[in-house]
Amino acid sequence: MSTADSVRRRLLDEAARVLAEHGPAALSARRLVKEVGASTMAVYTHFGSMPNLVREVMREGFERFRVRALAVRRGDDPVAHIAALCRCYQDFARDEPHVYAVLFGGTALAGFELDDDDRTMGASVLRFPRDAIRRSVEAGRFGDHIDPDLLVRQLFAQMHGIAQLARAGYLMGGYPPGQVLAGALRDFAVAAGDEPGRAAESVAAGLGQDPVTNLP
Repeated sequence: MSTADSVRRRLLDEAARVLAEHGPAALSARRLVKEVGASTMAVYTHFGSMPNLVREVMREGFERFRVRALAVRRGDDPVAHIAALCRCYQDFARDEPHVYAVLFGGTALAGFELDDDDRTMGASVLRFPRDAIRRSVEAGRFGDHIDPDLLVRQLFAQMHGIAQLARAGYLMGGYPPGQVLAGALRDFAVAAGDEPGRAAESVAAGLGQDPVTNLP
């Protein structure tokens, strides 16, 4: 990575941190460059303006997520693929908490106007699990009566809830996040029409867990 790319990456990461921890009112070029160790001009050289920087935080964040999702092995088992994608989602939320908070965590971007293209970026992350859900229907694992577009949004809501609760430390007390995730995905697959035992095996395979203990 070149020096210029490194500065750009650090500016984006610091902007995500400030937005997640302090909100948009705290975001300024002076604050960012002080933390990154660059000149104020660096913000405008790389992004042109502060609104463009915020927009780029989102675009970069979704691109990082997309790269991770593309790296998830598809395999022959579409239900295992759904589980693997959901683990990818949880890993992203854990590994990039500030970026995740800007993308999905409820961080308000008041003062920074987003256009329709920016808002549709969030929906793009649904493509990967939606395609796996469709494959599950085609393979006879899920009922042909289901609506993949609705089902993937229900799954998205579950994944977001688990990520938020795990970050806040609520998923403890004998039921770690991995076990909660496995149970949620098994129930999700069975509700969609899968056979319980087969669903459990596929989910365990996708999560890289023991199908009996459901532990990583």
